[in-house]
Parts: sequence; C-alpha cells; structure tokens
Amino acid sequence: SQVSFEEESQNPPAVGHWKPLMPSKGDKEEAEGGCQDAGGVEEPQSTEQLNVSRLRSSSVEIREKGSEFLRDELHKAQKELKLKDKECERLSKVREQLEQELEELTASLFEEAHKMVREANTKRAAAEKQLREARGKIDMLQAEVTALKTLVITSTPSSPNRELHPQLQSPSKAGFRKGHGRNKSTSSAVVSAASQNAVPEPVSRECREVDSILFAEFQAWKEAPTLDKSCSFLDRIYREDVGPCLDFTKQELSELVRVAVEQNTLTIEPVASQTVPVGKVTAEECGGPKKCALSGLPRTCKHRIMLGDSGNYYYISPSCRARITAVCNFFTYIRYIQQGLVRQDVELMYWEVMRLRREMSLAKLGFYPSEM
Repeated sequence: SQVSFEEESQNPPAVGHWKPLMPSKGDKEEAEGGCQDAGGVEEPQSTEQLNVSRLRSSSVEIREKGSEFLRDELHKAQKELKLKDKECERLSKVREQLEQELEELTASLFEEAHKMVREANTKRAAAEKQLREARGKIDMLQAEVTALKTLVITSTPSSPNRELHPQLQSPSKAGFRKGHGRNKSTSSAVVSAASQNAVPEPVSRECREVDSILFAEFQAWKEAPTLDKSCSFLDRIYREDVGPCLDFTKQELSELVRVAVEQNTLTIEPVASQTVPVGKVTAEECGGPKKCALSGLPRTCKHRIMLGDSGNYYYISPSCRARITAVCNFFTYIRYIQQGLVRQDVELMYWEVMRLRREMSLAKLGFYPSEM
C-alpha cells in the first residue's frame, strides 16, 4: 500500500492539481522510526492507510469522469465533422451544377448571337437586292409611263401623230421636210407662191379594215385579260409574231431572251453608258462591240442586254435590238390593258395592238429605224 501511494503521489491525476497530504517516503520512514522509537503505537498508522484509500478512490473517480467527458466531446466533434463533410459535398455538387449550367448558357448565347448575325446579314443582302431591283423597276416604269403617255396622248390609231410616224406623211410633205436646212425666208416664199398657184392635193390616208376573227379574239381576251398564252388571242400572236421575231441564230440565248421578255426582267442599255465588265461567260458567247451575241454576225453593237440579275451582258446589233424592242412594246401595252391603265374604246385598243404587231412583223423582216 505504501508503494501504490508513492506511485499515486508521483503521477498526479489528469484533472486539477493535488498536493500530497501525507509525508514523503523519507518522512514516512522517519515517522515510523519515530513511532517505533516512541514505543510502537499502531493507531496513527491505520489512520494514514484510511486517508490513502480515500485519496485513491477519489482520483479514480475523477479520472473516470474526465475520460467520459472527453469521450462525449470526441463524439460531438466527430458528428459535427460528418455534418461539415456532408455540407461540403453538397456545396461541391451545387457548384459543379452551376458551372455546367453557366457553360451551357454561355454556349447557347454565343450560338444565338451568331445566328442573329447570320440572319441580319442575310436580311441585309436581301434588302439590298430588293432595293436594286426596285430602283431598276422604277426606272423602267418611268420610261414605260413616258412612252405610254406619248403613245396614248399624241399618237392614237384614230389620230396618229405624224411627227412620230414619218411613214404616214405624204411624199410631197416628206420631201419638203427633207430640205428643212434651207434658208427660211426663201422656203417660206416658195411655199407661199406654191400655195397661191397650186391646187391643194388631198392628204393620203391609210385605209384599214377590221378583221372579224382577230377582233373577236381580242374582244374575248379583253373581257378577262391575262398573260397566259393558252388563250386564242395570245396564242396566235405568239405563233405569228413573237416567236418568229425572237427567233435568232443562237437558239439557247434566244430562249432565255424570250423568257426574260415575258417576265419583264430584260434590261437594254447603251454600250457607252456603262463600263461594267463581261460576267461569267466568255467573250464569244457575249459577243462584243463588233459582234452580235444573238445572230453571231460581225455587226457594230451599240447596245447590250442583261437577263434578270445574272450580271452577264450580251452585245446585240441594231436589228436584234429593234426586234426585242418591238416585242417588249407589245407586252408593255397588253400589261397596261390588263392593269386597267388604258382608258380607250375597244376598237382603238385593237388597232393599237395591230400597229404593235406590224412593228414586230417589220422588225423580224429586218426593217428598223436608222437611229437604232
């Protein structure tokens, strides 16, 4: 028991600081020696043993309570650590999900932006093309309106404008107009003298008679005007006038010209007004200033044509230009009738159509004005 007490005194308990109540080993021996010297009294020795047992039991109890408290604290710390781990894992998953959603959103935004840019570029190109086409059509319509006003107002079948149609003038008047460069005073004197002495001759007028079959076909077409060539009126004109007038040596190009004239997409311009280079086709196919692309013959070409928006120009001779122009004038007039722009009697419109057919017939035979 004394040895265990000494061990307890040398290793103090974990909780608190304890001071030894009993004397050390040397003191104990001295006390024992003193007690033995005093006569061997045993009562103090039993009291000391009781105190030692009490101290031992209290230190064991304190140690057990301390270890139990530490175990409780360790369990609490482990539970809190597990909760923290779970929270960290949950937050990590949330962060990964947010990063993935952010990447997908960024990619979709970039894709949408590129799509919008492509659509904007496509719309801008289409708008620019429509603007160019509209400007070309406006110019063409203005020219057609001007020509129609001149045609309807100043030159009708009932009263043709002889200034615009020299072939309707009498030979004497035509011969007089050829000498318009003479001195005015002399010419006026000659005219006055001739008018006093000569008997005025009646002006020769053109005689004409309505063909009942052609007029009936035109009347039937006028009731429901259309550009469909399946009707008898247009079918006859296609067979007798339009087809032969647009029948050139280059058959493939002739067919393209006919389609462009029907669709009103053919453009004729002077060669000197533009310097646009020839497009994708070769010079042999397009002809040139000295070679006609439609007839293939060496001719001086003052004009060229473009079919739609192809960008390819074809040089044409004056004769080919007269044939194409005659057909275009015919289609322009029947389009005006179809749109209700011509306010005339049916017979007057019929004679105007016949005049346009005559121009196509003359053009396909090779007759054309010298200014072409």
